Amino acid sequence: MTGKAPSKSAKGTKAIAAEPILLSSGNPQIAKGDGDAPVQAYIAAMPGWKRDLGMRLDALIVRIVPDVRKAVRWNSPFYGVEGQGWFVTFHVLTRYVKVTFFRGMSLRPIPPGGTKRSKEARWIDIHEGDEFDEAQMAAWMTQAATLPGWIP
Repeated sequence: MTGKAPSKSAKGTKAIAAEPILLSSGNPQIAKGDGDAPVQAYIAAMPGWKRDLGMRLDALIVRIVPDVRKAVRWNSPFYGVEGQGWFVTFHVLTRYVKVTFFRGMSLRPIPPGGTKRSKEARWIDIHEGDEFDEAQMAAWMTQAATLPGWIP
């Protein structure tokens, strides 16, 4: 793990960490929270080239869905439409960033990642050096934001 561990105050309680801790996969450990601030904290803590990708994804989503609802859940940023649920999330893994569409089977074309166990969800794994197809990602985001989303 990288990042600073929380320090102890004089009374022995944990203080807030100066930097988010990165889990063994490199995924930032960010507390559950609603709104833009926890999502921006997650993106700022993404390591290396993944941070730039996180910023691009976030900007693309906001451009397509200006009133997007944001939150961090399970150490990942989630994006949704009020009253419709979450339509997309992304997650840092050791060698790539996984962008998951909760209703991916309804997108055209269907994103490439998925298994029988993933039901409706489909994803795309983006590795360092991969060409980022912004037009295709925008098309998926546009479609996904109009569908009923995932409600935990």
